[in-house]
Amino acid sequence: MHELGIVFHIIETIEDVAKEQQLTKVSSVTVQIGEVSTVIPEYLTDCWKWAVKKTDILKDSVLINEPIEAITYCEDCEQTYRTVDFGKICPHCGSEHTYLVVGNEVQIKEIEAC
Repeated sequence: MHELGIVFHIIETIEDVAKEQQLTKVSSVTVQIGEVSTVIPEYLTDCWKWAVKKTDILKDSVLINEPIEAITYCEDCEQTYRTVDFGKICPHCGSEHTYLVVGNEVQIKEIEAC
């Protein structure tokens, strides 16, 4: 379960930001999760609930997950399409010369402080 490692990294990042901004309490953190990132949002939330109990600044904070749709680009016909629906093969021209544009990332979008 790599979600726990991701949660520890998010917490560390937020603690650094909180220190820089002189925040004393964070009420929520919004993360964006790509639909092909291999991160399971429910596992991330479970790990979050366990891990934040061990920090002062995040103790009662909530994790909000926002999905990022995976989009692939075709180099041959120069069109994009939903990755989850069609995979690596372009539905427009049948080409395999494609690459993922967005949808594999996990990123902090917003930190709400009290």
